[in-house]
Amino acid sequence: MTARILVVDDEKDLVDLISYNLEKEGFETLKAYNGESALRLVQSQKPDLVILDLMLPGIQGMEVCKLIRKNPDISSLPIIMVTAKNDEFDKILGLEMGADDYITKPFSVRELLARVRAVLRRFQTAKEQEQKETFGFKGLLIDFASHIVSIDGINVDLSPTEFRILSFLTKRPGRVYTRDQILDNVWGNDAFVEQRTVDVHIKRLRSQLEKDASNPRYILTVRGVGYKFSDIV
Repeated sequence: MTARILVVDDEKDLVDLISYNLEKEGFETLKAYNGESALRLVQSQKPDLVILDLMLPGIQGMEVCKLIRKNPDISSLPIIMVTAKNDEFDKILGLEMGADDYITKPFSVRELLARVRAVLRRFQTAKEQEQKETFGFKGLLIDFASHIVSIDGINVDLSPTEFRILSFLTKRPGRVYTRDQILDNVWGNDAFVEQRTVDVHIKRLRSQLEKDASNPRYILTVRGVGYKFSDIV
């Protein structure tokens, strides 16, 4: 099936340009120029992905993203956040609100199309992964039911927390998570744990999983943002 993409921006010319190029690549498109319209279309048209500008009249992009993530009927909808600010804070905040990826204006159509395909591919992989009891990638094998992890057929002894971190990251390969998101999903919202704890556990995981921890294949650092499991192509 052809993916349906909702493009949300208050710049009509930009929405038209993005939509034109998406349609050239075989996607269906929907258009919205403010947050209210975007939320209505998400509910009524059920798009497969949203390209969402950060700065919108009325309901801002961050709030739109937050409302989508709070609604169980649409909470898993992939979102690419667009911002005119090349600011690390905005990138982190967008991810914290639940965006799957971000792109900074000005951007090339080619880059946007690549990100759209990557996010859709990751979303499909995540859906398939949820139905599986095992995960495999480049010699790494995880059995979620038995909590067994192996590299090239040799079992790796991970702590329960390390296993939970690895399981969480592999549920959506390529998706970047901030340290706070990892803390919330692995330790829980009630646990008082410092962000530095995430770095310590990631370092130990790499020492267990990687042949060269300084050049990891599995858990990758996204500078200034957080961590992700390697993209699966």
